Amino acid sequence: MTDSTPPQTLRTPGLVDAHIHPDKTSWGRPWQSRRPAATLAELIENDRATQAAYDTSVEERAFGLFSQALANGTFGMRAHVDVSSELGIGNVEGVRAAAERLAGDLTVQIVAFPQFGLLSNPGTLEAMAASLQSGADLVGGIDPAGLEGDLHGHLDAIFGLADRAGRELDIHLHDGGEEGLAQTREIARRTIAGGRQGGVTIGHAFALCDPTLASLGETLDLVAEAGLWIAVCALGPDPVPNLDRFEAHGVRAVAGSDGVRDAWSPFGTGSMVDRAHLLAYRTGAMTDEELERAFRIASISGGEMMGLASVAEWNERSDTRLEFAAENLAQLVVDRPAPLRVIRDGRVLR
Repeated sequence: MTDSTPPQTLRTPGLVDAHIHPDKTSWGRPWQSRRPAATLAELIENDRATQAAYDTSVEERAFGLFSQALANGTFGMRAHVDVSSELGIGNVEGVRAAAERLAGDLTVQIVAFPQFGLLSNPGTLEAMAASLQSGADLVGGIDPAGLEGDLHGHLDAIFGLADRAGRELDIHLHDGGEEGLAQTREIARRTIAGGRQGGVTIGHAFALCDPTLASLGETLDLVAEAGLWIAVCALGPDPVPNLDRFEAHGVRAVAGSDGVRDAWSPFGTGSMVDRAHLLAYRTGAMTDEELERAFRIASISGGEMMGLASVAEWNERSDTRLEFAAENLAQLVVDRPAPLRVIRDGRVLR
């Protein structure tokens, strides 16, 4: 049975996608079948081949995804965009061009992301430096030990580039186990040593999701001390954190879509309400407070990470808001409707 009582109109802050790859998406294109892949290296090679085969531009595909996200209430995005010796800075320029078409409505921060390796792919560091002059905002990194095999060399390179350019960092870290925790602690130590508290994000951080690891507690304490943001995407079989334990240690989480309809995943809708629902489901949310936390992670926390005051400091009187047919945030996360209205700075966008 369903409740026939008409739902109330609920006002909420805007949403933030804290980890997304808009240059990879097939949004707006015909359906593409995916090849199976068992390892990170195989997934990366599938991605490389898929990107090379697209017959539409990065700008066109990214703009389609950005428009879909905006219509679903996303006001901020942290976009990880591939930069390499092969690709150069073309993907960054395409994503920046797409973002400029929605300037004033959607705030996009671009991370120069060395998907295909950094030390292992000579010329990529130089391309990343060039991308920071052509539309990228942050310096990215990826699995310094697991993919690159040189923890300190990789971190020396990306922290050094960030220092020279005066930029923040956002690092993919898929490596699990104690090795993943050791890398997390080294990132945290470098963050503290450089006075970068609050300016470094780790995406995925699967090792932080494993309660069996002996050094998890001390690692979470160091993550909190360093003010690291942890971007959680809650995809498929990927590990998810114990959010109660994160909160107990003072660790701050944000939520992202990761890949949307690309070589990595056939899933994704461009809706961060959907992502809040998935995060709540994957983390076993039951109470209203737990459901509301999932929304907050996909909204206010992301606004704090990105420095979006209109989201992070939102209140009921704000002229930047979303309106939903829902009685409360808990129901909103469960039902995951599209917003009735999307309003930014008093302008109705939907």
